Amino acid sequence: MTRRTDRWVPAGLVVLAAIPVTAGTARLVELLGGPQAIATDSRFAASPAPVVIHVAAAIGYALLGAFQFSTGIRRRHPGWHRRSGRVLVALGLAVALSALWMTLVFPRKEGTGELLYLFRLLFASGMAASLILGVAAIRRRDIDRHRAWMTRAYALALGAGTQVFTVGFGGAIFGAGVVRTDLMMGAAWVINLAVAEWVIRRPSARRVRRKGTSTALAGSR
Repeated sequence: MTRRTDRWVPAGLVVLAAIPVTAGTARLVELLGGPQAIATDSRFAASPAPVVIHVAAAIGYALLGAFQFSTGIRRRHPGWHRRSGRVLVALGLAVALSALWMTLVFPRKEGTGELLYLFRLLFASGMAASLILGVAAIRRRDIDRHRAWMTRAYALALGAGTQVFTVGFGGAIFGAGVVRTDLMMGAAWVINLAVAEWVIRRPSARRVRRKGTSTALAGSR
């Protein structure tokens, strides 16, 4: 990865997260008693706790997590990478578990159906599992598997960012409908996971990981 590319990766991830982060911030302000900036959702009024946890954790996870993908930052500031990584695991688990909480407790949003309900259960569980497997891998000092699982977890967390495009363009092309909307929402998570797998498995990434592992091992001697 070139220096220019390394700088643009966190920036690109922050841009992808910008719309859901902005909407989430507006929802958080509303739930905490501030002015209403986006359409209200009556489902959240009776039980705002999981929404507040989910939105606050997701904002921190999306923005702080973007900088974990900078090779330069990891190499120059390994201590920061480790400390922020611990914070991100806590935030990520809060995002995934609160998503499961909301899916199981709240009535389904109008215009969505059974398929999206199952997608949310599947991908929120997948995010939590990826974080746990990532922690287990780094405790074994398996850096490659750690990065792979953390990349998958972050890809799933950014599903809301990609849904802006899949639902927007998909609705314009295929039209509205409960099943169509569910599929377009689910497609965002699938696309993000596909990109994550490409990043994990591309040859240049494997060469960088081998070089980084060799350097780490040499430094520990």
